[in-house]
Amino acid sequence: MGDLALVNPVICGSGEHVMTAAGIRAALAAGAAGVIAKSLNESAIAARQLDIADYALVRPDNTPAAWGTSEQGLSLFCRSGLAQTTAEEWFALLAELDREAMATNRFVAASIIPAGLDAAVELAGRAGKASIRVLELNIGSPQSLEAAPGTILLESDEARLKHVVGRVRAAFGGQLWVKLPGLGTNLPELARAAREAGADAVGMVGRFMAMLPDVETLAPVLGTSAGYSGGWALPITCRWLAMTRQMAGRNTPLIGTNGARSGLDVARFMLAGASAVELTSVVLQSGFAALTDIIAELDSYLARKGLSAAELVGRAADALQTYQAQAPRPGRWRDFVPQETLG
Repeated sequence: MGDLALVNPVICGSGEHVMTAAGIRAALAAGAAGVIAKSLNESAIAARQLDIADYALVRPDNTPAAWGTSEQGLSLFCRSGLAQTTAEEWFALLAELDREAMATNRFVAASIIPAGLDAAVELAGRAGKASIRVLELNIGSPQSLEAAPGTILLESDEARLKHVVGRVRAAFGGQLWVKLPGLGTNLPELARAAREAGADAVGMVGRFMAMLPDVETLAPVLGTSAGYSGGWALPITCRWLAMTRQMAGRNTPLIGTNGARSGLDVARFMLAGASAVELTSVVLQSGFAALTDIIAELDSYLARKGLSAAELVGRAADALQTYQAQAPRPGRWRDFVPQETLG
């Protein structure tokens, strides 16, 4: 990823599970190439959001599942919060943990979800002074749509994003990764704008905001809208990765996130154009051992295919065809409709 070499493509994504030193160390011990620590915001209002955080698991049939269940195929529906500490304390701790991680060629990154441009620049400057090597600028948090106005920055305009990233780039000298939102029609353009402004890599895509009625209680699950992610999102993310690779160029380092639950899912993201993959929900549900299992499954797959991880990147994206390139097959639709349709 830019000048940063990864020991493997599996990154433990930001979340409550890596809001402590113990959690970050556990993720590294499980084999992750690096950790994106829990995000920070300069706003006291945003920090208090952690006090109203709540979490639910959802089955494919849209019914809630008990937390801690070993059921497969679950999605995460949650109202998450931000780290409740000062920037100085948090960055100092992350820099210390990053120095530990360097001993095994791994990394610990800081993540910021600022309320505005000035705050983003200030936080980036503090991260640099603390010797943070990797900073993730998250301008795609779905929580911004529900949080108090002015507490979380969500940027979907290319020109404004380019200005924000350029200012943050000037304030931070290390690796700068920009995480994009999950919704929009211009995500490849946003990725290109971020790169032109100096981002070393682009992460895509953020979770989606959703509302789920519970047919038993007749009320919304968790009582509010919430961020939603699951294995169902993987094909959506893969399409954005492939389109971004086509528009921004094959040399644009991309980080896939939102949808991966297994080693084969990591391979799918990489085939779509990702050079690395962040995993969060699967760790919250199954613990840090899930990272070890995912890396082992990816290793087994690569051995079976006789490929290195780097050789996966973009293979499927580069073979992606348009509708116009398809050979006509008149009448094929008849094979996919109920018999009654044909009379």
